[in-house]
Amino acid sequence: MKIPFFKYQGAGNDFVMIDQRDHKYLERGDRERIAWLCDRRFGIGADGLILLQQATGFDFEMLYFNADGGEGSLCGNGGRCVAAFAHYLNQVESSCVFLASDGPHEARLPSPGWVELKMHDVEKVEEGSGYACLNTGSPHYVRFVSSLSSFDVVQEGRRVRYAPEFATDGINVNFVEIREDGLDVATYERGVENETLACGTGVTAAAMAHVRKLPAPIGRWDIPIRTKGGQLRVRFEYDGAAFREVWLCGPAIQVFSGTIFID
Repeated sequence: MKIPFFKYQGAGNDFVMIDQRDHKYLERGDRERIAWLCDRRFGIGADGLILLQQATGFDFEMLYFNADGGEGSLCGNGGRCVAAFAHYLNQVESSCVFLASDGPHEARLPSPGWVELKMHDVEKVEEGSGYACLNTGSPHYVRFVSSLSSFDVVQEGRRVRYAPEFATDGINVNFVEIREDGLDVATYERGVENETLACGTGVTAAAMAHVRKLPAPIGRWDIPIRTKGGQLRVRFEYDGAAFREVWLCGPAIQVFSGTIFID
C-alpha cells in the first residue's frame, strides 16, 4: 500500500500527518504499522502519528497515536500542527473547531507558522511533597528543579512514569526550572518512553502548577516557556479554583512530505 504523508513539527515535537478525508489508509487497530511509521530508523520517524478525518459538525477530526502505535490522549502540539495541516489542505482558513480524543477544540492561525490551540478548563490539581499532578487533556506529573541542565530527565522521568501508582496507565513527567522571564520545561512522555523536545499539554500543566505556587496567583497569565525544541506560550485565567480560557501557543511547521510503501 502506498501512503502519502506530511511531516510537521511544533517546537521540535514532530508528527507524521496523514489525510484520511477521502481515503482510509490506517485503522485504530493498526498498532504495528503506526509504530513502524514512527520508527526513526525503519520508518519516517516521529513522536506520534495523526490522522485527519471528516467529522460531522466539525471542520475535521484528529486521531492521535503515540510512537508505540497506541492511540493516545490529547497531544497539544499535535493539535496545533494538525490545525496547520488542515489549513495547508484548504480545509480551514484562519480558525477551526475540530474533534480530538477529549472533545472539541478551537484553534486559531493568526500568522503563518503560528497556531494557538484552546485547551479545556482544568479544575482539579493534586499536590504532594514537591510535585503536582493534573490533567490538561493528558495526565501530567510536574516537579520543580533547580537546574535542568544538570538533570537526568530520562532516568528520573522513567522512574516516576513506572512508579507503582502510575505504572498501569502511565503518566507524562515534567521537570521545570523557574527563570526570571518564564519557565524551562523538559518532558518524559509515556508512549514515546523517552524525553521529547517539547510537550504541549506538559508545558500547559507546568505553567498551571507554577502559578498555583505564587503568592498572588489569581488573574490572567501569559507565560513564556522554553523547551529544548523552541519557545511556546501558555495563556489562561485563574480564579483560585479553576484555570479557564487556556491557550497553548507556538510554532507549527511543515518539514517535508513524501510517499511511503507499507505491506
